[in-house]
Amino acid sequence: MFLNLRAIHNLLSMVNRMALWYIVILCTAVSMKVFAQQPEAIDSLKIALAEAKTPDEKGYWYDNLSRTMMNVNPKAADSLGEQFILFAEESRNRKLMFDAYMSNGLRCSYFRGQKAYIERSIVYYEKALLIAEQNNMEKRSGAALLQLADIHLAIPDKDKALKYVAEGSSRIAATKDDSLKVESNNIYGKVYLARNEKKMALRQHLIALEISEELKADNAEKKRLKNELKRNCYLYLANFYATIESFDKAIDNYTSAYKMLDNLTDRRVPYQRCIDINAIGNLFAQKKNYDIAISYFERSIRMADSLKFATLKLPGYVSMLNQYLRMDQPEKALNYLNSSAGKNLKEYLTTFRMSGIIDQAYAFVYTELSKYDSARKYFDKALPYFEANLNDNNKVGLYLQMGKLFTKTGETAKAIENYLKAKEIGEKNGSLEITMTAVKYLDSLHKNKSDFRTASMYNGMYYLYKDSIDKLNKEKELAQVEATAEEQRNERIRKEQEETKRRKNNIQYMAITLGIVVLFIALVILGMFKVSAGLIKAVGFFVFLMLFEFIFLVFKKNIYSITNGEPWKDLIFMIALAALLVPLHHWLEHKVLHYLTSHNRLTSAGHHIRNKLFKRTNEGRQ
Repeated sequence: MFLNLRAIHNLLSMVNRMALWYIVILCTAVSMKVFAQQPEAIDSLKIALAEAKTPDEKGYWYDNLSRTMMNVNPKAADSLGEQFILFAEESRNRKLMFDAYMSNGLRCSYFRGQKAYIERSIVYYEKALLIAEQNNMEKRSGAALLQLADIHLAIPDKDKALKYVAEGSSRIAATKDDSLKVESNNIYGKVYLARNEKKMALRQHLIALEISEELKADNAEKKRLKNELKRNCYLYLANFYATIESFDKAIDNYTSAYKMLDNLTDRRVPYQRCIDINAIGNLFAQKKNYDIAISYFERSIRMADSLKFATLKLPGYVSMLNQYLRMDQPEKALNYLNSSAGKNLKEYLTTFRMSGIIDQAYAFVYTELSKYDSARKYFDKALPYFEANLNDNNKVGLYLQMGKLFTKTGETAKAIENYLKAKEIGEKNGSLEITMTAVKYLDSLHKNKSDFRTASMYNGMYYLYKDSIDKLNKEKELAQVEATAEEQRNERIRKEQEETKRRKNNIQYMAITLGIVVLFIALVILGMFKVSAGLIKAVGFFVFLMLFEFIFLVFKKNIYSITNGEPWKDLIFMIALAALLVPLHHWLEHKVLHYLTSHNRLTSAGHHIRNKLFKRTNEGRQ
């Protein structure tokens, strides 16, 4: 088994689900001697905060700087977060106060593997919710409820998560904020996935993606928001497909999310690329494409180097260590821990007061190498940290590893004690795999001590859980089929809507073309009769204006494949088109109208039409 990386950015919080639970790395990125050599990114954020003029600008930079510092120096991040709250409270601006508490809740959620940070995150979100409710800020109360739903999944408390997301979604539904509706559907999908309701989860994520794609982007800010929302949707879909072990689709969606960074101009984009590359590498690793995975991890580390942001190397270091454990190569894992990269990793974690995690890593590796005394020493160091600081989901891996060590050393009572702890957590949190693993070993241990009655009980439990897991695996296969069918259904609906729209547009184009032809015929007929030149010029002006504007419309509609909607390309094309069509418009209009007005008399054709009309009129009277 291998290490589980806590993502640097909140967008990657969902990716944690993709890793196994044996060795746990719970941190975001951590600092090595960052205090003496801070990256340019942080310096620029500090300058922006100092130069901010308005309360909103200051709040924006407080939010960005405090959340970024969470990945560099949590103590400094805490200080900045409290400064943001103080600044907002003194302003008495309710929106700014809400934003300050939400920012701190999000910041603390980055360390959702630790109990203390989960509790702090919930407190901040609840304060934000209270401000929103007391001041009738419906959208913001909905947003706070969504975040409360998300953080409760980390406890995990799935029932409370469902309660919060249902309430938040109902409030958001009454608003016209499509961006919150996108997030609402995605959080709903995440909650359904945690509750093993996979079809509902996929449906919610696809609805979110559809809403984000249909958002109007008629200015730069709306275009940026649309791109960010679409990227988030792809990340959620990547997490969904990874959970049902459809790794190719997970990679497809994460790659789409990565490409969306090309459409964003935020200064954090280069750093996010580094994080994304590492995450995609982990998906390839789960797909067992180990060579490709390693190439992604190495690329991520190189990108962090090029950015001169040493903190960003941590995800790559952890992933490389994971990889050696995935491939059952504990010797390489130990060498990596003792290498310069491993030393940097240890330094980072020590700075963040997480040295217990490195102790766990050494303990597990030494157990695999059958160096039991060393393993015992490191487990003894890791255990107090895990029990004091980490949530149940992260303790369970340590208990299973310790159970394995004590089984190998023949300390049956200690092995049973640890497997019982793992079993209790597995049952409490509904993790069948963990519970099945624990009872399997409890069965064997009780057989070894000739307690066949207890062994039989655990053996029966093992097969009960095994049957449940087999059933879930079949459901997982069914979910993959249903996911494909759901995607095909949505794609079919989308194509049908596009076809309906295309037909509607074609009818309109045909109607406009017919109208222009009719107007031209009317203009020619006017020239055959003795009518005022002013009338002919007025009608002619309107007809030619309509003709050439229609030509502009057709060209503009069909140049998107060339310009891709880029303003400078559109501008150049329209200037070139105008340079050609405007002179032609004026020349042709002048020639035609001059001819029609100078020959504005009752021609022989006019006589013929008039006689024919009068003849029919006279016949009708008779």
